[in-house]
Amino acid sequence: MATEDIVMVIEKPHFTVKLHKTLLEVDLKGGLKKELEDVVEAKPILRKSLGFLFQTLVPLDVPLRDIESVNVDKKGQVKIAIPLKRDITIPLEPEESRSLVKKLNELIPIEKEKALRELQEEEKARKEFERTFAKAEEAKEQAELGKF
Repeated sequence: MATEDIVMVIEKPHFTVKLHKTLLEVDLKGGLKKELEDVVEAKPILRKSLGFLFQTLVPLDVPLRDIESVNVDKKGQVKIAIPLKRDITIPLEPEESRSLVKKLNELIPIEKEKALRELQEEEKARKEFERTFAKAEEAKEQAELGKF
């Protein structure tokens, strides 16, 4: 991710939270989990195939469009619900949590709207392709029958 799209950074002794315009990134700062995170980030295929397993051990980058909800729990920590994945808890101070949740709640709807528009555009392109393909098939059949 480019540094110019960083919206917020929260530094903690063992991890860093970086909120980008389109992504929430939690980077660990040492130890075995950090080594696992480095391996997963260096090999994108591992992220896809073993993402669920590593999600329990290593916080992976989360696109904002994938987040279902965010809130601050009773302990003041950030709780992030992600459909079909394990939820994430980020242990921050209550004020940091409120600030991060507020910013996430501003950015998530924007990303979800972009995702919806992309899906609509893809559907429109798919339908146009199917129409064009059907016309080409029809023209081919007409030509084979000598009616072209």
